Amino acid sequence: MQSKNKPIQVYRGDYIESNHDINIAVVNVTGELLGYYGDSYRNTFARSSMKPFQAVPAAESGALEEYKISQKELALFCASHNGEDFHRQAVKSVLEKIDLEEKHLQCGTHIPKDFESYKQLIHKGEELTPFYSNCSGKHAGMLSGVVKQHFDTSNYREVTHPYQQQIIDVISNVTGYQREKIKTSVDGCGVPVHRLPLYHLALAFGRLATPEKWIEGTPARKGALQLISDAMVAEPEMVAGTKRFDTDLMKAFEGRIVAKVGAEGVYCFGDRETGIGVAIKVEDGNERATNVAAMEVIHQLGIGESSILQQLSSYHHAPVLNARNEKIGVIKPNFELTMI
Repeated sequence: MQSKNKPIQVYRGDYIESNHDINIAVVNVTGELLGYYGDSYRNTFARSSMKPFQAVPAAESGALEEYKISQKELALFCASHNGEDFHRQAVKSVLEKIDLEEKHLQCGTHIPKDFESYKQLIHKGEELTPFYSNCSGKHAGMLSGVVKQHFDTSNYREVTHPYQQQIIDVISNVTGYQREKIKTSVDGCGVPVHRLPLYHLALAFGRLATPEKWIEGTPARKGALQLISDAMVAEPEMVAGTKRFDTDLMKAFEGRIVAKVGAEGVYCFGDRETGIGVAIKVEDGNERATNVAAMEVIHQLGIGESSILQQLSSYHHAPVLNARNEKIGVIKPNFELTMI
């Protein structure tokens, strides 16, 4: 009986096979908590959802102008990308502009999310390189800010590095969370990752979505957020890639929603019309529940036309497929936000 009350349910046929607990915060740009589910102040490692804010010091340093960084490349600074050819070429382009090479990337490497790219690599007998890392764009972006400010490139990923300290300053400012309370550890790509309450993550995405409504923000900070938000919604394929929720969501909403996934079941987005920010954490870290939860929040908040939600229906009620590509179940939401 208890499983029937869980917020995300995984069905095999007509029967619940698994469940996922979630926590959600819905906050407007002024900091008002509008709604929640579970613990809206759950301390959470934001993971890659912080990438838009990790790009802010580069934007504020003058690197975008100095190195003629394109809007596509700026979107890539915020990406957890598939490792498709156009992603890899964009990372290479940024490094060439700042007079660095692939060896300067300290993100490591892994099998790319885009399996076609991986098959081509195997067919050619080539090795995986840092370009394939889903975080290579973020690292290239960091290096652009590092080079512009004449910082040391050899240790840019260390938490004590001045660029990483600038990032913590930005995150504290945009999230409205005291700097000394932000805890750090190491992310999957080797740079610092930041731990703070969901409420403050949601607030940050409200400000990213509508920086012009952020009364306390400085002109420079709001300008950087606007550039980053505009780039992400203008070039959504750079933020994720083919058959990815971030990309498909921003494309479907045609600039209204700016969104970013984070590992371990984190998802954040902001509504560029209302200034509402949303932060989601799946309690067990299973990412299959994040898209379902995000789509249900969008539905309950009344964001967008029904035709858009229908276009994204496979993310809202995600099919469970077997090895024959037959639908044998569904992952669906089973929760209601508490609105304040």
